[in-house]
Amino acid sequence: MAIASIYRRVLPSPPAIEFASSQGKQLFAEALHGGTVACFFKLISYYQTQSEPAYCGLSSLSMVLNALGIDPKRNWKGPWRWFDDSMLDCCEPLEKIKEKGISFGKVACLAHCNGANIETFRTNQASVDDFRRHVISCTSSEDSFLIASYHRKAFKQTGSGHFSPIGGYHAGNDMVLILDVARFKYPPHWVPLTLLWEAMNTLDETTGHHRGFMIVSRDKGASSILYTMSCKVDGWTSTVKYLTQGAPLLLTEDVKDVETLFSVIFNSAPTGVRDFIKWIAEVRRQDDRDIILSEEGSQMLAIKEAILNQVRETKLYTYMSRWLISESSKQNCVTYSASKDTLSEITAEACCLGTKLLNGNSSDCKDFGKADVNFLKSGDSEKPVTAVSGGVNDDGNGKGIDILVPFSQSKAGGLCDAEMDRCICMPPRTGDAFTVLIFSLPESTWSNVKDEELRGQMRSLVSVDNLPSLLQEEVLHLRRRVHFSVTDLNLPSPP
Repeated sequence: MAIASIYRRVLPSPPAIEFASSQGKQLFAEALHGGTVACFFKLISYYQTQSEPAYCGLSSLSMVLNALGIDPKRNWKGPWRWFDDSMLDCCEPLEKIKEKGISFGKVACLAHCNGANIETFRTNQASVDDFRRHVISCTSSEDSFLIASYHRKAFKQTGSGHFSPIGGYHAGNDMVLILDVARFKYPPHWVPLTLLWEAMNTLDETTGHHRGFMIVSRDKGASSILYTMSCKVDGWTSTVKYLTQGAPLLLTEDVKDVETLFSVIFNSAPTGVRDFIKWIAEVRRQDDRDIILSEEGSQMLAIKEAILNQVRETKLYTYMSRWLISESSKQNCVTYSASKDTLSEITAEACCLGTKLLNGNSSDCKDFGKADVNFLKSGDSEKPVTAVSGGVNDDGNGKGIDILVPFSQSKAGGLCDAEMDRCICMPPRTGDAFTVLIFSLPESTWSNVKDEELRGQMRSLVSVDNLPSLLQEEVLHLRRRVHFSVTDLNLPSPP
């Protein structure tokens, strides 16, 4: 059966003016003279076409992240670190985005978890004058970029919801330059700013929320290095709702000490809470063992090791370990089962995910091989790199995988099902995961603790003021992730 094909679309003009037309060039020249296309040159250097029809949000963001010079800290292809739309999946599975597209809130979440600072403005929370002010600011700078979320109908274009960066502003005509990432469909074009506002001032039928715009800049703080949250595990929505809405309501006057508080929170939690906190680990083919890990890569692993040790030196971790031992003695292990804490389980699942990531397939993996620990060469450093190693038989082809991890005498925890290009997320053992999770909860969580002494104790235990700088940045990053998750789900502010 023949499949119909389409070669581009004719840009409806008016209202749009094609960038490459004589009028479009004139508008650009005048805007250049006025100083409101400063952002254009950075953006055009990294201009890309979305690789899937529904990847407009991903492509817009990867273009902006590259223009900001943010290091993705993971490989794109070969040894090269570079943002590509196929790498942005820490907040939503790519298969789901490919089928249904992505929401405004999820794009903001992606920007945050990839090391950017993000400010979001829905049209019901701002005015057209606010929008114009931000457009002028962003187009006059190389330090921040504006991505618009709008409906194409206002421009008489085919399609529906769309994302694209703004590459310039013409003050005299009050027009903006849209660098449309669907270049297979429409070229870059100028449109009236007020008409773009109308196109943004529409409801996303999927979420019921207004569209709008976001401003993306470099985050002055460090991005997450060791820990992250997976918004892709089964039941993550119910987990977020429970942690921010349900759990605080359970902290009644019957809770008198820290360990009882942990019991109340975790024994009533959804089963997915164990897999919510992840490690970020690099996956390498064993065939690449001759490629010595760079000094930079070795330093990154050393930082991860330092963060891991800092977590285990906190008073909160001491309380958590004591509680877990107590619960284990009661055989009360439903929520935080360590059934996947064995090295063979970790490596089996890691090899399966690693094989999929490195080969780009989604088939099931079978016949997991024997797991062990190897120590690999690490540049000029005398200290070797620790790698959890194993093999898997995938579609009849044997694969050897190394997962580079921070060194620890303790056994690691189970493996998650989140995938990020050549990196996978692997959570720590239960004590690490739950400690970091408690650190990540909104500070207002503890306001519901009725016992005054315990309330003060918890606030002291989770305070970031006295944490080492590395762990402090890690905790603050995770707290912002929780904030974005709550915002995207349109949940009320935590009580």
